Amino acid sequence: MSQLGEAAVGNDANGAHVNTVLGHRAGPVGTAWMTALATPSAGHAPFVACLRPNMALQPPTLVVSKATTTEPTHQHLLWGAGQAGVASGVLRAVAEGIVPAAEVDDLVLICALWINPAASDADKVYANNAEATYLSLRNGARGLPAIQDLLASRHDGVNGYYTAPQPK
Repeated sequence: MSQLGEAAVGNDANGAHVNTVLGHRAGPVGTAWMTALATPSAGHAPFVACLRPNMALQPPTLVVSKATTTEPTHQHLLWGAGQAGVASGVLRAVAEGIVPAAEVDDLVLICALWINPAASDADKVYANNAEATYLSLRNGARGLPAIQDLLASRHDGVNGYYTAPQPK
């Protein structure tokens, strides 16, 4: 079992874009989890998410920054509000059965997290990452988006950096 999920919440510098990979500890996701933890690079140091000190999440959740973190404010938002948001989103997904509580001992989660280097509002970063993490896990569990929806929307591509021109 492995699930891929994606979600974006918020449309300003404090918005969140989260990708999740959930799978078995003994499988390829577990191998990727351990490898990522053991091979940090400058500005990209994966870390185990905690609800608070000495309370690592279940399933074990590795936060991987998609943006290079070199500035103190950006680092604090990642390790503080971003991590707390991830914890909230993961635990909401477990509480609601999206991630089965009975299976958390056998699973690991990789959470690739985008926090804009221009972000400045810790409360918005927290709220947006909590919701995006939850939605990403829910989307992964439901196999969303469906291919029919993607195909129907193939000419309507948009993201925070580009909007595709409409066909004539």
